[in-house]
Amino acid sequence: MSAVARTTQSRFHAPDEARMTLAEHLHELRRRIVIAVVAILAGTVLAFVFHTHIQTIVTGPFCSLPASYHQLTGQKCTLIVTGILDPFTVTLRLSLYAGLLLSSPIWLWQLWRFVTPGLYARERRWAVIFVGGSSALFAVGAVVAYYTMRNGLHFLLGFASGGIGALPSFTSYLSYFTAMILVFALSFEFPLAIIMLNIVGVLSAERLKRWTRGILFGIFAFAAVATPTQDPFTMLALAVPISLLYFGAYGVAVMHDRRVARRGDTSPYAHLADDELSPLDDEPADDDRVSP
Repeated sequence: MSAVARTTQSRFHAPDEARMTLAEHLHELRRRIVIAVVAILAGTVLAFVFHTHIQTIVTGPFCSLPASYHQLTGQKCTLIVTGILDPFTVTLRLSLYAGLLLSSPIWLWQLWRFVTPGLYARERRWAVIFVGGSSALFAVGAVVAYYTMRNGLHFLLGFASGGIGALPSFTSYLSYFTAMILVFALSFEFPLAIIMLNIVGVLSAERLKRWTRGILFGIFAFAAVATPTQDPFTMLALAVPISLLYFGAYGVAVMHDRRVARRGDTSPYAHLADDELSPLDDEPADDDRVSP
């Protein structure tokens, strides 16, 4: 075995459990799916039992508005339903969303355990870093969305005047709540995608510097279109944090490119041109040798 092959095999040696037949992979996939589904069902049942507390949290941004925005009778915050089955269906829908969130550590762990046997050690370390970073950014985006909703609702429902009364249904409010959480949480993943593209060598810091104006314009245009309410406050609440995170990602890209430049290309193919074929290793690896 050549030095290149030995170095590659030692650095990227796959674990023994990755060598499974197709039937074993399918059996493992079925087992992971069953565990994930059971966890989601258990989380949904638990959320259904405590649905009144979850409903209080979800309706918090709406009920924090002035009383004239949400009161029909007395001093109680009110969201209406229009069908006989709606109280049950919206409660079940809310419980399912909460169950997915409550059981996410379990079904994400099952997904991780199914994928990681096929990853090399170095890929696994990078995967841990990016999964942790994406989870943190997702949570931050959801929190920002939650505390932004009140201002968006205040802006939009404030137009209900001059004899116009706003009577939002719980179904429409839950759709708005879910859309806001997902738009903000997923948008906050954008800087992490930039860092990942920079690390793999697809997007350099110099190119990001040239594209900064266009990227910032795209961020504000996306925020204006993607936000469910499309009011100026919500747009700025989404665009400004993403822009700041973009500059943070650009700083990481600059540091990474400088470190790579100081270290130089240490791969065994550094001397080859971009359009030049790499030499073949004629000697078979240990795993390719046929046992007598």
